[in-house]
Amino acid sequence: MIHVVWDWNGTLVDDLPIVVESVNVALAAIGEALIDEDDYREHFTRPVDQFYVRLLERPISDREWSTLDRVFHERYGESLDRVPLAADAIDAIDAVEARGWSQSILSMWWEKDLTACVERRGLTERMTLIQGNRDDAGGEKAAHLLLHLSELDVDAASVVMIGDSLDDAAAAGVVGTACVLYDGGSHHRSHLEDAGVPVTDTLMTAVSVAAQLER
Repeated sequence: MIHVVWDWNGTLVDDLPIVVESVNVALAAIGEALIDEDDYREHFTRPVDQFYVRLLERPISDREWSTLDRVFHERYGESLDRVPLAADAIDAIDAVEARGWSQSILSMWWEKDLTACVERRGLTERMTLIQGNRDDAGGEKAAHLLLHLSELDVDAASVVMIGDSLDDAAAAGVVGTACVLYDGGSHHRSHLEDAGVPVTDTLMTAVSVAAQLER
């Protein structure tokens, strides 16, 4: 039986416009020019401080990183009521349940905020585990995925990670899970395809592809 680990931001929720808006507020706070969605998708990476290094084409100081991280999360948090679920998120969650699989959420967003947002969407009881970032601002996902699977007590070989970023694919590769990438916002599709895992246009298609990866 497959266990699906869903990413949240950019996967189950369609938050790219709010993310870019929040990045721009953060950039303005350190006196830098604004960007558009294309700029974000071209430069995004983890650790997130390296996203700003790539974007600005210069090193950033510890003080600047502290400001960028703080202002981004403040603005994003203020905008949560404008963040919709992805168009077929509920259908995809339903499809996982219909197949008799289990599912969980793993996000690099702060756990307290994540769990509250998932609860407001009425999805808490549908997930085996909801785990966010506990102490690693802007970090990479691999260590968090290891912890997630440990808390779930599932075999990595039975897991399919469905996310929207190269970091999701990298984490899956480190841990030994399968991965399907959804073209939901973090990167241009051409960059996702370079990861060497299936890339889909919808979450429903991602679930169908996951079924083909059952081992």
